[in-house]
Amino acid sequence: MRILVLGGDGYLGWPTAMYLSAHGHEVGVLDSAVRRQYDHELGSESLVPIESLRTRVQAWQEVSGEQIAVFHGDLTDADFAYDAIRAFAPESIVHFAEQRAAPYSMIDRKHAVYTQTNNIVGTLNVMYAIGELDRDIHLVKLGTMGEYGTPNIDIEEGWLEVTHNGRSDRVLYPKRPGSFYHLSKVHDSHNLEFGCRIWGLRVTDLNQGIVYGQQTEQTALDPRLATRLDYDAVFGTVLNRFAIQAVLGLPLSVYGAGTQTRAVLDIRDTVECIRLACENPAEQGEFRVFNQATESFSLLEMAKVVANSFDGPVEIQHIDNPRVEIEDHHYRFTHTALESLGLEPHLLSETLFRSMFPIIAQHRDRVDLDLLEPTVRWRESLRSRTS
Repeated sequence: MRILVLGGDGYLGWPTAMYLSAHGHEVGVLDSAVRRQYDHELGSESLVPIESLRTRVQAWQEVSGEQIAVFHGDLTDADFAYDAIRAFAPESIVHFAEQRAAPYSMIDRKHAVYTQTNNIVGTLNVMYAIGELDRDIHLVKLGTMGEYGTPNIDIEEGWLEVTHNGRSDRVLYPKRPGSFYHLSKVHDSHNLEFGCRIWGLRVTDLNQGIVYGQQTEQTALDPRLATRLDYDAVFGTVLNRFAIQAVLGLPLSVYGAGTQTRAVLDIRDTVECIRLACENPAEQGEFRVFNQATESFSLLEMAKVVANSFDGPVEIQHIDNPRVEIEDHHYRFTHTALESLGLEPHLLSETLFRSMFPIIAQHRDRVDLDLLEPTVRWRESLRSRTS
């Protein structure tokens, strides 16, 4: 299969591209390199050093003998999006190419507008390009479990059967996102479902949980193939922060009471989920939703898993929650579709011990402690911080 990975230079996009290539697919990657620019803006960098996309692609060819085509450009440029899709002629497109951090979208007006413009317009351009060039292309779009928020009912896989006043219908599951980033993902989902209804597009929307881990079978083959490990309070995940704090002997900083529950999955499960979705495409006109997560924990439970997995004393510390969110809530979600296609999930405790702690220990001198402290506060995002 010919698969084009949008955002193929990113934390998940690059391992996905190699994973698909290793499984016999002809792969292209498209990226604007804007994720690397965010590092310069925020004064941060990946804990694990990463090479340029050009070096990565060359290294992959040396290691595997397989080539990966590269397209440099921005999806908000419609001409570029059309030209790249026309040139590569993919059968599937995997779409990671969005600004992915909730805190970044909540810095101020400028960052909120940028996030929504970049994410929604880029996806609309891809949707239109597929609609006009080849409606048989299967779009695998990375969404987020954060689209759902924290409803007081169980979370189904994208759709909900509703009975009201004696009549029944199947509707998109109600969304209540918690940031301008998550809102952009909701808009994407609605736009793509509309495209399936009016043009007969094929779309799989993968509502992904928090991804942890840095190593896949392919990234481990050569240091030049390494992917990112973000730990700062803007782009880093809570699990990365906890793991780094444990290795450095610092208290694990839990936001608020720590009873907020989140869905999670291993990076190795992420790339496998995408392979399964590509190789088992949606039908014509089908907007298919998979909840791409394998476990769920409260923040406090995550901290305890990290503490229990680490070989040494670990303290847990509660700090003021910079976000506006419900801390005590119901959280249970359906995640059967990917397992039915063959996914065999990894467990958090296993990954911490196997790879995360050793990788962090190897690069501990690169940690900037100031970056671990939360600087973006939801209630202060109306205050303009940039011109």
